[in-house]
Amino acid sequence: MSMDLSKILAISGKPGLYKMVAQTKNGLVVESMADQKKFTAFSHEKISTLEEISIYTEGEDKSLKEVLKAIYDQQEGKPAIDHKSGSSELKDFFGEAVPDYDRDNVYVSDIKKVIQWYNILQEQDMLDFTEEENPEEEKKEEESAEEKDKSEKNEKQDDQS
Repeated sequence: MSMDLSKILAISGKPGLYKMVAQTKNGLVVESMADQKKFTAFSHEKISTLEEISIYTEGEDKSLKEVLKAIYDQQEGKPAIDHKSGSSELKDFFGEAVPDYDRDNVYVSDIKKVIQWYNILQEQDMLDFTEEENPEEEKKEEESAEEKDKSEKNEKQDDQS
């Protein structure tokens, strides 16, 4: 997926999402995605990139990117419900998008955040789930094609002798 969540930040105790603008000696200069105001987030604050956040499920944890894609697919790219909706409405909505989420360990407050983040990213037109070609996979495909060509040449030589 080409959406890069490594420069989008969640800061504990502050609502919304932030873009990393610059690094300072004792923190990061961030810009609010809501009002474009810049300020310094200090290193003692709990700062997470959206890339490193995952959601508990009944099986393996799902990356936030996978969860956002599930909501995006469910909503056909449109905004999600309001994150201030009632608890049961939020749980039902989230359960449709991520049916295997761990209902004991994912709290309504977590669901609210994910839905709020989804809506912020959707509003900013930052939800891009187009698949990027993986350079490693491309290389393997090329190598296997080359090996196939070699074995075909060897077979032809064997047939001739």
